[in-house]
Amino acid sequence: AVLRQQTFDSLDEKPQFPGASADFVDHLEFIQPNVISGIPVYRVMDRQGQIINPAEDPQLPKEEVLNFYQKMTLLNTMDRILYESQRQGRISFYMTNYGEEGTHIGSAAALSPNDLVFGQYREAGVLMYRGFPLDLFMAQCYANADDLGKGRQMPVHYGSKDLNFVTISSPLATQIPQAAGAAYAVKRENANRVVICYFGEGAASEGDAHAGFNFSATLECPVIFFCRNNGYAISTPTYLSVLFSNGNSASERHISAGVSRSPSPRFRRIGHHSTSDDSSAYRSVDEVNYWDKQDHPISRLRHYMTARGWWGEEEERAWRKQSRRRVMEAFEKAERRLKPHPELLFTDVYHDDPPHLQRQREAMWRHVQTYKEHYPLDQYEQ
Repeated sequence: AVLRQQTFDSLDEKPQFPGASADFVDHLEFIQPNVISGIPVYRVMDRQGQIINPAEDPQLPKEEVLNFYQKMTLLNTMDRILYESQRQGRISFYMTNYGEEGTHIGSAAALSPNDLVFGQYREAGVLMYRGFPLDLFMAQCYANADDLGKGRQMPVHYGSKDLNFVTISSPLATQIPQAAGAAYAVKRENANRVVICYFGEGAASEGDAHAGFNFSATLECPVIFFCRNNGYAISTPTYLSVLFSNGNSASERHISAGVSRSPSPRFRRIGHHSTSDDSSAYRSVDEVNYWDKQDHPISRLRHYMTARGWWGEEEERAWRKQSRRRVMEAFEKAERRLKPHPELLFTDVYHDDPPHLQRQREAMWRHVQTYKEHYPLDQYEQ
């Protein structure tokens, strides 16, 4: 018998590499991102609050939508007061959440209370949605005796064990591999919960991000990586695409956080990166005004509620007045509160203080006594 090689058309041959879904080509062409169609942006609601496709309407009840709106506007009011507080020298640092309120509240609503949250530093709305009180937000920013972190962290580095919100740390992207590890522990425990990790698109350039993504994928961890893609890694325009959704609406955030492993909401950060940043150096005032006046998540949701007769001018005036009063009461209380006792600098790490820590404590008190005119201890708890 003669063995004959099977004939086939090379043009019909498909790559057999593991995971490959592309076709072979017979000419080399470098694909330019500006000449191909981008990843579509999932959208449920337009800027006037109208549902575009009724089949995609999540049909959220009135009470839940009102809660979304009140949390978003309360966060916005708190931001304005604490931002001005920093500008007046009352606190050392602050980061606003202007324009990102919908990403916080919508994604938080899609989670269960026992799901574990790893934030970056601009997810105050997630914590607020879970019930973190204004008094504790203020206490943390003022580092007073009521602060759960005992005054050891810089402002906006919140955390709550009771609300399953891991304390924020400043180094960029460190929370990503931590979240992967926590999710793997959840998997090993066979617990009915997930981990969500928030980060900005700039953090995706860090090695920690790629390590965390790789571990979570290979170990099949129950983790959601939530990229807040506002187009600026502090000051550099970036382009990161996973699952794009319109982050200017709480409805899209509610849906995509519930169905995607890696949602990447598109929106614009309206405020500066932080109180240490001047965003006018890298973007125009016209751009900021557009997103603030024409396409803001709060105005979208208000249009949605107004069209259904759930909200009107009278409710708006009453709520704005009430929310500002609540924030100001917490603000004034935090300013009057004493600072934590200086001894707390040395607690909560070791059961028994090692010799080097004892020497540091003694050196601190000698310094304070020598220069006591510079250390008003009457402002600290005794």
